[in-house]
Amino acid sequence: VQLQASGGGKAQAGGSLRLSCTASGFPRGFSFSSYSMGWFRQAPGKEREFVAAVIWSGTRSSTGDSVKGRFSISRDNAKGTVFLQMNNLKPEDTAVYCCVAQNGLDFSSPKNWGYWGQGTLVTVSS
Repeated sequence: VQLQASGGGKAQAGGSLRLSCTASGFPRGFSFSSYSMGWFRQAPGKEREFVAAVIWSGTRSSTGDSVKGRFSISRDNAKGTVFLQMNNLKPEDTAVYCCVAQNGLDFSSPKNWGYWGQGTLVTVSS
């Protein structure tokens, strides 16, 4: 499965950005709607951090504590795309954001995500 993220860039504190991730290259018998989708981020010198995830149907999602109430995740199965809406951005949100996919429902650990995209850089200035 190949994951291609886009939408990163620069924003001012308090501003918004929306990241997109398109998936392709599914194994035989699988499609985009077979996978839970999510986002992790990693800032320089820091550990990888869970940001958000959504199950295959889009009916249940989870967000990390540091972004709760500011970020939201959604998906469009017809377009094979997952979105991360980031509002009220803070300088500490500066990181490389990676799109991820898995067949399961255990979101928080990076070990459970079998597919990773290359990432897109988000820079938030104060």
